[in-house]
Amino acid sequence: MCLMVKCALCVHLIYSDIVQRSREELKAIRETNPGLKPTLAIIQAGEDDGLLEVNKKMAGKIGLNVMQICLPRQCTEEEVIEEILRLNEDSRVYGIFLNLPQSFLSKSVRNAVKPQKDVDGVSDLNVGRVVLGDQRDSFASPIAGAVLEMLARHDAPLIGKMAVLVGVEGPLKATLQFLLQNNGMMVQTCQWSSKHLQKQIMDSDLVILLETDHKGLPPTWLRPGVAVINLSSALMEGTFIQTESGAGVGPLSGALRMQHVVRSSRRWIQEQQYQPWRLRPLKLQPLSPVPSDIEISRAQTPKPISQLAQEVGLLPEELEAYGNTKAKVHLSLLNRLQHQPNGKYVLVAGITPTPLGEGKSTVTIGLVQALSAHLKLNSFACLRQPSQGPTFGVKGGAAGGGYAQVIPMEEFNLHLTGDIHAITAANNLVAAAIDARILHEATQSDKALYSRLVPSVNGVRCFSPIQMARLQHLGINKSDPSDLTPEEVRAFVRLDLDPEKVTWQRVIDTNDRFLRKITVGQANTEKGHARQTQFDIAVASEIMAILALTDGLADMRARLGRMVVGSSRNGQPITADDLVCVCVREREREREREVKPLRFYSHVDHNTVFSSSVHSNCCSISDSIVEKIRTIAQKVYGADDIELSPEAQAKIDYYNQQGFGALPICMAKTHLSLSHMPEKKGVPTGFILPIRDIRASIGAGFIYPLVGTMSTMPGLPTRPCFYDIDLDPVTEEIKGLF
Repeated sequence: MCLMVKCALCVHLIYSDIVQRSREELKAIRETNPGLKPTLAIIQAGEDDGLLEVNKKMAGKIGLNVMQICLPRQCTEEEVIEEILRLNEDSRVYGIFLNLPQSFLSKSVRNAVKPQKDVDGVSDLNVGRVVLGDQRDSFASPIAGAVLEMLARHDAPLIGKMAVLVGVEGPLKATLQFLLQNNGMMVQTCQWSSKHLQKQIMDSDLVILLETDHKGLPPTWLRPGVAVINLSSALMEGTFIQTESGAGVGPLSGALRMQHVVRSSRRWIQEQQYQPWRLRPLKLQPLSPVPSDIEISRAQTPKPISQLAQEVGLLPEELEAYGNTKAKVHLSLLNRLQHQPNGKYVLVAGITPTPLGEGKSTVTIGLVQALSAHLKLNSFACLRQPSQGPTFGVKGGAAGGGYAQVIPMEEFNLHLTGDIHAITAANNLVAAAIDARILHEATQSDKALYSRLVPSVNGVRCFSPIQMARLQHLGINKSDPSDLTPEEVRAFVRLDLDPEKVTWQRVIDTNDRFLRKITVGQANTEKGHARQTQFDIAVASEIMAILALTDGLADMRARLGRMVVGSSRNGQPITADDLVCVCVREREREREREVKPLRFYSHVDHNTVFSSSVHSNCCSISDSIVEKIRTIAQKVYGADDIELSPEAQAKIDYYNQQGFGALPICMAKTHLSLSHMPEKKGVPTGFILPIRDIRASIGAGFIYPLVGTMSTMPGLPTRPCFYDIDLDPVTEEIKGLF
């Protein structure tokens, strides 16, 4: 078994073959993914430009990129793990190579590498898969692979031969031992300090060394015909070397590592292709008579949300869990699936429903249960998050019903992930900023306002980014606060909001009829600046509508900034950007929520909007506001005509004056009838549709008339649902929800 003969030539041929196969494989992948250029990230302690150049040269032959991360030589384990986690989330990186001293490669560090990117085969999961024979989803150590490649090119049979691993430890030891045994060899392992090292080596047909401070083996220890492979040279990948202690595997391990990067990218692309979900529905045991919704919900043991996410193809980093039963899904999922064909979109709608609802959620959930659990078609439901107002009012929850409902239904109906409360806080932040600004402008001079809005910090005054945006909006192209003229200072510090023309309302997620008209600013500290205003229910906030319509953070930021909160005394619209940035509060809202139904199909809970006054029923934007309203009234509702109140006509004139007349119309009216009269069922005719008021959601991009007695703040009935809702202090379970 003479592996020493022509070893350098053998290594060169194997290396060239691996590089050629990897280049051809990547070329084939790029035929369907032309923009793909996978990157290998190398993490090392200290500078080593030589290693970088060697890997860049090798990667260039194949068509890969190489990224080098040089950490301090005395870096901590936490710093290494932090860098690994960052690379795990980098979509450009398909392989991570830890070129670190053995003392750095702790179990925590090795297992921090995502298995799909562990092209060096050092994580416990990859080693375990290799040992279990799962080569399809794992990466074996490139060094171990290089040894097997060299042995495969050797003519001598391996079955029954004895191999000894000297100084080899950790994942490499386990991988090598398994691969050699899998090829029929008997394997022993020992350390350089072993008492029987000489005997073990002299009895072996193959010696595999990992040298540290040792200078190799004495020639007298090697019997004729023994093959010696030195793994230490795997750290010196730039040269084809054959040390005195045997053949080096450095070039081969480097080439195999690059091959793993190519295969990692191929696996990733294959995972993005459409394939049936590995969904395992839980069995239902329907009872007769049918129990209450909450009893049905509690009779089913929820599947962990992480397991459900895995079954429907979500990656761990795309999920942000809120406990064991609900989670948010990162919008990065859309980027990952952007090349996939669109699915079918089915809208479940209802018309003139009962006060308790029509059953849209129940039908939606039942349909998706049938499609997913029975027909094995990938499908998910998109439902609105329930508002606590109707939940505690007359309608009850909105999680579906019977055996077609979302579970745990009490978590779904109460708070969920707290997003409606975040909407409330953001909305009321704007409202507080409006009244505070009116007060401060009315009680301070221009100079005092300017000194407080642009304070001196350590003797230096500067504008904030938000203030710079306002200056640009005013056409003032200056960045030094001291350069502004008195006229520019006045324009900058004064919004001059007209208290009678503030259109932004406070919100709360409760049905409270006594907040439909209120007076604020009655305390002595507000110095007589009281005004009448009102509360809307939280889901009627324009911020909620924006979140339902937006397609990303940049679009959301722009829409939030365009929200008109009122007008100045000279008739100019005042926007949220003139007041305060609400985008930070809404960043976490800009993710979808995933919760679970009884049969565990995928269910996504979308932004909640006030169903009677949101973005629907839009008509042609080329018509005037009045004509668009009239068209909807006559063509959709069957009215003879419309009747505008003086207040509505004044609002229309104002919106036309400000240039908002081209926005689409979304009607806000009772859902109990096609007319404005809830008692008129069927298809009523011969009525005049009264338009009581007109409101505008400029940021969201529509105008909505209020029809008849339609209110954006529902009231509680004589006997609200919360009469039946209670908390059991022993079991900690909520009772009475439906």
